[in-house]
Amino acid sequence: MEREGSQAKLTEGDLIVDQVSHMALDMGVIHFSLAGTLIKMVYFSSNSDDQGKRSLKENVNRNCPILNGRLNFVKFETRLINDCLEFISSKQLHHYDCRILKLLQCVLWIKMNPGGSQHDTTAHDKNIIKATGGGAFKFADLFNEKLGISLDKVDEMDCLVAGANFLLKAVHQEAFTYMDGQKEYVKIDHNDLYPYLLVNIGSGVSMIKVDGNDKFERVSGTSVGGGTFWGLGKLLTKCKSFDDLLELSLKGNNRVIDMLVGDIYGGMDYNKIGLKSTAIASSFGKAIYENKEIEDYKPEDVARSLLRMISNNIGQISYLNALRFGLKRIFFGGFFIRSHAYTMDTISVAVNFWSKGEAKAMFLRHEGFLGALGAFMNYQKQSLDDLASYQLVEQLPKSGSNEEDNLLENGSIDLSLQLSR
Repeated sequence: MEREGSQAKLTEGDLIVDQVSHMALDMGVIHFSLAGTLIKMVYFSSNSDDQGKRSLKENVNRNCPILNGRLNFVKFETRLINDCLEFISSKQLHHYDCRILKLLQCVLWIKMNPGGSQHDTTAHDKNIIKATGGGAFKFADLFNEKLGISLDKVDEMDCLVAGANFLLKAVHQEAFTYMDGQKEYVKIDHNDLYPYLLVNIGSGVSMIKVDGNDKFERVSGTSVGGGTFWGLGKLLTKCKSFDDLLELSLKGNNRVIDMLVGDIYGGMDYNKIGLKSTAIASSFGKAIYENKEIEDYKPEDVARSLLRMISNNIGQISYLNALRFGLKRIFFGGFFIRSHAYTMDTISVAVNFWSKGEAKAMFLRHEGFLGALGAFMNYQKQSLDDLASYQLVEQLPKSGSNEEDNLLENGSIDLSLQLSR
């Protein structure tokens, strides 16, 4: 895949971010979401060229900082946590340069305290990194033992909301709709973003009503989520990984095992209540009447039916909660989705059906990294609303066979920050 970039501008101020052409990994500030079955990592890497370092030093001295670098997104399965530790060690990500962290803080501090004297912002221990999710507790001793890292645990819901708010405000073409094979990017009005419903689909599902920065409430959820799909799928199909299960579902036909309205009504629609003959009346319902064992069904048909069942359920519950609070915007995130066309289409159809076309499901391009990105931002908790203006240039990873290329599935975000006084 060729590397592509696109710019996004906000117009209300004086913080400018220009395009960065080519980045090289030099040092990183790293943050984790260790939740459920996946480890999601976001780290910042700066330019390593001499010119960039001179620019950094000169501009910090005159309180007009410039920061060139990249936000990188990486994931690992928790069962492969040793691979994650090796990745961090090999890239020396836990030994980041304190100047970079100081500048990240300085960019925000100067804007928030114009004309004031700057306090020391280098107090953070470089062997302490931000982490969120249950794994931040479960694996704390392992990170300390293997890498000498202490995990600074950040609240999971705080991080999810902070990450979503950042992406929706800062990244061009982050949100999109997907239905009937058609993908359309959604232009976000930053003045009319709130309130919205954030549906984070991980091992389970959380539904969060977001009213602003640091203003949110978890209003509902369900235990039937990505973990359900993976767990049942592993038992029923013998797939060894989530991605294998998703790939298998692409080849399946859920109508072989799902009972449809047409199966009940002789191939006819049930027009009185608005149900087409192709609507699912009962997921896995045909298995009741057929004298078959699980081995008699194709694994791909089982995977397809399971994915359809869980996605439909999430879409319906999400819309009912949006209706409950009068919310018109529903954003779906979490690594269950994986930009998988059939998953997104099923959720979209469910929202469209139950809302009678009045609501649309919207998805996020960096869907699986909301928590990790929110943990990253926790180093400096000033509101994005207090920043002036910025641009971000998103770059997709190059295609290739090496490990790093394969890990960066959701693309990186290249950026250069300049703060004028």
